[in-house]
Amino acid sequence: MDTRVQPKSLTPAARAILDSASRLFYEQGINSVGVDTISADAGVTKKTLYDQFGSKAALVVAYLDERDQDYRDWVARTLTEVDDDGDAKVLAVFDALQSWMDEHSPLGCAFVHAHSELVGTADHPAHEVLRGGKLWIKDLFADLTREAGHPDADSLSVQLLTLIEGATVLRSISDLPEAMPAARRAAATLLRSANA
Repeated sequence: MDTRVQPKSLTPAARAILDSASRLFYEQGINSVGVDTISADAGVTKKTLYDQFGSKAALVVAYLDERDQDYRDWVARTLTEVDDDGDAKVLAVFDALQSWMDEHSPLGCAFVHAHSELVGTADHPAHEVLRGGKLWIKDLFADLTREAGHPDADSLSVQLLTLIEGATVLRSISDLPEAMPAARRAAATLLRSANA
């Protein structure tokens, strides 16, 4: 049974808590921010935080869940702007991530940051969200390459995921804003060679 808090059903207090936690976790790190800081920032008591979310771990999951859904919606909107059903939609995923990082992730990928902070905590429920988000991109690439007529969509999806995730990490850790455009160009070359 899924016990995660659904952001759309949040009370005003829970919304304030999640908004504060999301900003603080992203800007300062999950491990660096305690429930005292979050509750003070949200203007609620610590008891209210626990009443609404149950635990800091559940709050971390809610933060990552909401961020993941917002990103998926961002990609979906980007794809609706592409008329071509071929490789242009595949490449638009790279464009979507570039604009998402420009607008919503100036400090790098929240999932990369969360994963690095949660190393050694294999039982943390956030790992499911982190894995799910990355596998969703792989599945999206598989669907898009299949729709574009590529016969080996499953293999291509892993290669494309490797390119986009590598660029995400480079941009997050090495401050290389040109990483995503370079990955997009590599993806275009890969797709052309798959059609040859």
